[in-house]
Amino acid sequence: MASPQMDRNPSPPPDRDDETAEEDDAIGETVYSKHWLFSTLTRLIQMVTVQDSEQGEGLTELSDELEEELCKVWDMAMDKDVAGFLQEFKTPDILLGVIAKSRHPRLTEICIGILGNMACFPDTCMFISQNDGLGDVLLLLLGDSDPPTLLETCRLLLTCVSQPDVAPLWLQRIQQQTATCNNLCFIMRSSTNVELLVKVGELVDKLFDEDEELMKSWLAGPSSESDEDKDTHQDVASALLEAAVQLRKESPKALEAYLHALQLLTTVDEGLQNLISDGGCGVSVWKMVCEVVCEDLCQPDDPPLILQEQKALLAPALALLSALHTNLQTNISSALVASLLRILYFDQENQRGVHQESGDGPTYGKMDEEKDIQLQVLAEIAAELLSTLLTHLSMDIVLELLKMDHLTEKIWVSAVKTLLPQHNTSVLCFISTLTEVEPKLADIIKKECSIASESNEPKPEPT
Repeated sequence: MASPQMDRNPSPPPDRDDETAEEDDAIGETVYSKHWLFSTLTRLIQMVTVQDSEQGEGLTELSDELEEELCKVWDMAMDKDVAGFLQEFKTPDILLGVIAKSRHPRLTEICIGILGNMACFPDTCMFISQNDGLGDVLLLLLGDSDPPTLLETCRLLLTCVSQPDVAPLWLQRIQQQTATCNNLCFIMRSSTNVELLVKVGELVDKLFDEDEELMKSWLAGPSSESDEDKDTHQDVASALLEAAVQLRKESPKALEAYLHALQLLTTVDEGLQNLISDGGCGVSVWKMVCEVVCEDLCQPDDPPLILQEQKALLAPALALLSALHTNLQTNISSALVASLLRILYFDQENQRGVHQESGDGPTYGKMDEEKDIQLQVLAEIAAELLSTLLTHLSMDIVLELLKMDHLTEKIWVSAVKTLLPQHNTSVLCFISTLTEVEPKLADIIKKECSIASESNEPKPEPT
């Protein structure tokens, strides 16, 4: 019997009515009962044992009552005292046995969800992680077909990999379990479940960030030369791209992990070659990321403060474009150049806003040191990419830019100022082109940015 779908897990059990209950029945400082928890887990063990012995094919049914009780345990496991008590009761071993015998997707999901909440605390995470049998089963579950089960499995794995004390153990397991890469790639290619795609992206991004060798091994493909392995192996870069394209339809904000994972691929030779090779997806990645930057982020009618909200997306996106442009023969679009000009202008406006002392009128708020650093990195990446594009800017593209009403003189001057003096050569090259099509704007930029007239560029003839 299929269990009803729930939008959220039910709330924990209500406070016990018997206020005179003995204190030693309470779990730690909570109002949760040890006896109730014991009895719930005991009922679960009995049900699994009975169904397994009677049917011989594992647990296929789950009563509504027991499901509700187990969901209460799931919520309770978010409490540190409860998680510790479940550890003492060796609940991970119990749940491993249940998962191994379960043929009921909702029960499997709940069991993994309980483990996921327990893993939020370092001590219980260590206890769970040291269970080799459980570790192997969880990685095998990435090949499951049930989206809620996959979601909770990825959540649990991400929680464990994010804790430094146990991350090496999980990274080693994942490296040894060769099916993990293919299973995650299959999810990214085939799933339309937004929540699942987001969590898988976060997991892959974290794995790449933590273990460069793991990333390289996934890029290299299977070690075996058998035809079967070649057929089942899926390219991780194209899988990341497909999931990103799917997520963009739902929410551009959900792309952060995917853009960062793709950007991490460009930090190693193997990843860059994978993208830019004849059979690679580098051109498709370039096109998709350009569309995200130019159409979804930092638009002309946005306030400069939008950079604060979008910096986590923009930084890996621009870094990815910068790496690809250096290695691919891609056409430069006026939309991309305009976006970079706007980003640098917004950054300057934000810096100006931070230092405003006036209490009246709009201010952009104070940013802490970490946020300042993030914005600084974004501005540096944008400036580097813009300087590269300006060097190769055709006259036609310059004419297209000049027709854009939102690119005011103020934006041009502000952006060029940020490029100087580090990117002086690129600026002079651009000024030379600009002088031929719009000498008035070229003169304004040179004057406002204190660009010396003694450059190699030809002076325009007086009109």
